[in-house]
Amino acid sequence: MAFSRTIARSFILAGIACGFAPALSAVAPSRSMPALSEPQRAAARANGKLGRLDETTTSARSRIYQFVLQNGLEVVVVPDLKSPRVTQMLWYRVGADDDPPGYSGLANFLEKMMFRGTRALPGHGFVRTVASNGGIAGGFTTHDYTTYYEQVPPGRLRLVMGLEADRMSDLNPTEVSVERERKLLLRDRRNDVDRNAQALLKEQMDAALFLSHPYGKPVIGWSAGIRHIDRHSLDDFYVRHYAPNNAILVVAGDVTADAVRANAEASFGKLTARQLRPRAEHAQPPRVGPTAVWIHSRYTHHRMFAREYRVVSYPDARPGQAEALDILAQILGGDDTAELYRDLVMRDRLAVDAAASYAGMCRDAGTFSIYAVPRPGVPLRRLDRAVSALIARLGHSRVSPRALARAKAALLAEAAARRTSNFAQANAYGQALAIGLTVQDVRNWPARIKRVRAHEVERVAARELVPAQSVTGYLLPVGDGGAALRRVQP
Repeated sequence: MAFSRTIARSFILAGIACGFAPALSAVAPSRSMPALSEPQRAAARANGKLGRLDETTTSARSRIYQFVLQNGLEVVVVPDLKSPRVTQMLWYRVGADDDPPGYSGLANFLEKMMFRGTRALPGHGFVRTVASNGGIAGGFTTHDYTTYYEQVPPGRLRLVMGLEADRMSDLNPTEVSVERERKLLLRDRRNDVDRNAQALLKEQMDAALFLSHPYGKPVIGWSAGIRHIDRHSLDDFYVRHYAPNNAILVVAGDVTADAVRANAEASFGKLTARQLRPRAEHAQPPRVGPTAVWIHSRYTHHRMFAREYRVVSYPDARPGQAEALDILAQILGGDDTAELYRDLVMRDRLAVDAAASYAGMCRDAGTFSIYAVPRPGVPLRRLDRAVSALIARLGHSRVSPRALARAKAALLAEAAARRTSNFAQANAYGQALAIGLTVQDVRNWPARIKRVRAHEVERVAARELVPAQSVTGYLLPVGDGGAALRRVQP
């Protein structure tokens, strides 16, 4: 049972950030305020407002500072004087959503190349310098943004700012380094997706759910797309998207706003803004009915049921709508006391595990995901019917005050825990700004969660979790027979 939970919950985690290709490492990347438009920045420069230190405050002990350099770099400072380390995160408003037509995996490929050296620090000089100064470094790519981070002692903040400024302006990929990275990415693709049954199911379901929208393409890229990328396409993508006027710098930890501003001016302030390639606005293709995906894989010994709904995201939601989806996910499948687990696992003995999640921090549509691992001998079709019945019941019956209060308490506890980590705080503010939200949106989220009422949760269950906006996936081991497959087909 524990093994089933481990492999299946990877399906849920895969969708949390609207497409996620992380690189987390102590030495080298592992392989696996609203955004200002250019006219707004120009107006701000003309009015002498860029570079001014703005303070967002909710109490005397809790302050967030924001300012913008003359070259357009937006900076957020989250002081936490109790922390022994500083987290620096640099967010670029570019991701897999921006891969040009005919390409897939380009944004992710470039993220990996950012650790391959500049003229000043060739090869692995970046990560070696960070490590030799007591720090860790990494990066990750999603559909909506690409992020790089360092965690260092406070006295090394200016150093890592200089390192990031260097690779923002002077990346130096070579033909040899590109080919070496291509081989690693193709290996990662094979090991992490093609030979990972849950990841492959998620990828195929996303492609079916989002149709022609770029969210349907994997962040890592298809194998053919990775082979298609060359040094010239990487150079062009880098020049068009990697610039101070397309980035957000978030610093959290034992720092002061004045010190961060001085260091940012010294490191990034000397860089010039670039002419950016405008981000495309992609319409969501209409869905006219539910879709089903069946996969037989030799890389799993377990069957799994999964369903994804295309739902509203935080940037596009009406007030309280996305928060209600977060609460719905917690009520339905947030933990072992949630309704999916209680009904399917504990009461009806249909499954060994079940959970749900809402990925709403996206520029475009969000995803509401459900999975369940059936007990031996339980047909997937029976599990499908039980999940559908539970969702229908939530949309047409009242959410109990106890379930609502428990879900809110769990979400607020998670938010409180994030405030104890400067990495989590930097991540929360950077992610919000990168998709068009504001610092105040992050700070007010707990209060908005508290204001959600039961009827709002019932409404999003009825209006957002509808069959036409869904893809259902069935994962079976090879040899689990055509009979099992036919039982779940219409």
